[in-house]
Amino acid sequence: MIVADTGAVVALLDADDLHHKVLRDLFATRPDAWILPWAILPEVDYLVSSRFGARVQEAFLEDLGSETFLVEWGEPQDVTEALRIHRHHKALRLGLVDSVVIAVAARLRAEAIATLDLRHFGAVRLPGNLKLYPRDL
Repeated sequence: MIVADTGAVVALLDADDLHHKVLRDLFATRPDAWILPWAILPEVDYLVSSRFGARVQEAFLEDLGSETFLVEWGEPQDVTEALRIHRHHKALRLGLVDSVVIAVAARLRAEAIATLDLRHFGAVRLPGNLKLYPRDL
């Protein structure tokens, strides 16, 4: 299981992104392994809309509706765990989205987090020896 962060999903959708090919190849070989935590959806929607326009935004929403991307809608303890993670790494200012991504990945015992945010995710001791894709591929 691969829990996706905002930047990885945006790069997956952006053919001009430096990381697009490796993420596209990873997604193409294991589409059912990708999980999108609920918390990244507003960020992805905003970035896709503002960077690529309404057509790409609508295509992303269609992908969500057709379950091309699997969404993890979360459990109540995810927010509690996200708060603990946020407080533990206060100096990093992880915020809700990154903390929820980590909490969901830990709860689901994922193999990796797909992220381009190495400043945050690379500085956190991730539970269960989670890998960071594409860095650890």
